[in-house]
Amino acid sequence: ARRSLASPVVSGVLCPCGSPHGSAVESGGGGGGGGGTAGSCGRSLCEASEQDRRLRALFQKLDVNRDGALCIHDLAVGLGRLGLHRTELDLRKIVKAGDKDLDGQLDFEEFVHYLQDHEKKLRLVFKSLDKKNDGRIDAQEIVQSLRDLGVKISEQQAEKILKSMDKNGTMTIDWNEWRDYHLLHPVENIPEIILYWKHSTIFDVGENLTVPDEFTVEERQTGMWWRHLVAGGGAGAVSRTCTAPLDRLKVLMQVHASRSNNMCIIGGFTQMIREGGPRSLWRGNGINVLKIAPESAIKFMAYEQIKRFIGTDQEMLRIHERLLAGSLAGAIAQSSIYPMEVLKTRMALRKTGQYSGMLDCAKNILAKEGMAAFYKGYIPNMLGIIPYAGIDLAVYETLKNTWLQRYAVNSADPGVFVLLACGTISSTCGQLASYPLALVRTRMQAQASVEGAPEVTMRGLFKHILKTEGAFGLYRGLAPNFMKVIPAVSISYVVYENLKMTLGVDSR
Repeated sequence: ARRSLASPVVSGVLCPCGSPHGSAVESGGGGGGGGGTAGSCGRSLCEASEQDRRLRALFQKLDVNRDGALCIHDLAVGLGRLGLHRTELDLRKIVKAGDKDLDGQLDFEEFVHYLQDHEKKLRLVFKSLDKKNDGRIDAQEIVQSLRDLGVKISEQQAEKILKSMDKNGTMTIDWNEWRDYHLLHPVENIPEIILYWKHSTIFDVGENLTVPDEFTVEERQTGMWWRHLVAGGGAGAVSRTCTAPLDRLKVLMQVHASRSNNMCIIGGFTQMIREGGPRSLWRGNGINVLKIAPESAIKFMAYEQIKRFIGTDQEMLRIHERLLAGSLAGAIAQSSIYPMEVLKTRMALRKTGQYSGMLDCAKNILAKEGMAAFYKGYIPNMLGIIPYAGIDLAVYETLKNTWLQRYAVNSADPGVFVLLACGTISSTCGQLASYPLALVRTRMQAQASVEGAPEVTMRGLFKHILKTEGAFGLYRGLAPNFMKVIPAVSISYVVYENLKMTLGVDSR
């Protein structure tokens, strides 16, 4: 018989029905007699005191130096004695995941909390993999589950994964085998992939989203990646065109609104229509749509190169790696197409008859202000990438973990509406954090250079706005900006899904 990968002490920590520690339901009333409360497996739940005794027994076995806390050395020696050999990186992950007071070790309460939280995640992953709902996972179910996520593995690879967990040689694993193998192991490999939710190209709210979508090896080899990019670009073009009037109003409010010129939403629209007719509502949209293709392509290529430079061989990047790669790719793409950003702002602000088109506007700027004018506002634009990308990812991960802990019951798959909500909220929070920099960038872009006049600087503009308008002045145009988020996400999602079907792209 094959030797168990987990010591009986570890296996015995949890109730056989898989109930989390501390979830034992105590009998009401006088607490006498009776057979106890039945668990989901049909057996009686462990008494709280018995669970506590087992947990303390395990904790004491792992606490090698008897100081009442588990450090990395304790875990290495203690788990080794139990037949569970983990790398130092694995042990660091375990301590980091459970260390609430950040003292570099786990006390008893932190250890129990880590096991409870970890086991719940493992239960969700197990249910997600168990496609037949028979309480066991086989190789075909692993292959199918990963294929649904866009990760292709062979049945032989799936069998190799199973063998590492299978205690009795049946080539299927039940809940106890799954839990015993992963319980004192950081969530990675299959669990990490299943619990990993990607940001998607469908979130286009007319701004420069900095973290591109990731494509699997299979998608890159079969050429599906460019179809995803085309579908995402088409969706972005339609959503930006539909919400262009709100976008132009935002730019006008950012540049022209002040205490003395208080521009409201209805007044702004009325002013635009009176000045140039209904068509004027879409000024600047042409260049805004036109820049989607080069920006997406450059961002994707830069992202792939940066991933190689980071040296990661993993299919899915870790959070800090995504932040770094996404921010750098966004900065490279923005630097490449930035003159188009300046053109977009100037076209949105132009008066009727001022320019005959995009090329005329570009020629005019070049002749009167020189090449440097096409990079006005470049510094605040680059600085805005970091808070946007950082807060966007942080909020997204927080919302994901909250959903998993509170609402996930039978599957770790959140469904499309939860994904849309998480992406929209995180993107909105990212925009809110970087908005003052975006406003200063727009004002600098709009500032036409006059020969002999002093150059407007980012610092000088911040000081001027705070002095004349207060902190509120840094958030001019925020209302129309947020008004376009929900319609933009909804439209881009519907168009994206339809374009994917037209192009023959399988949904992930």
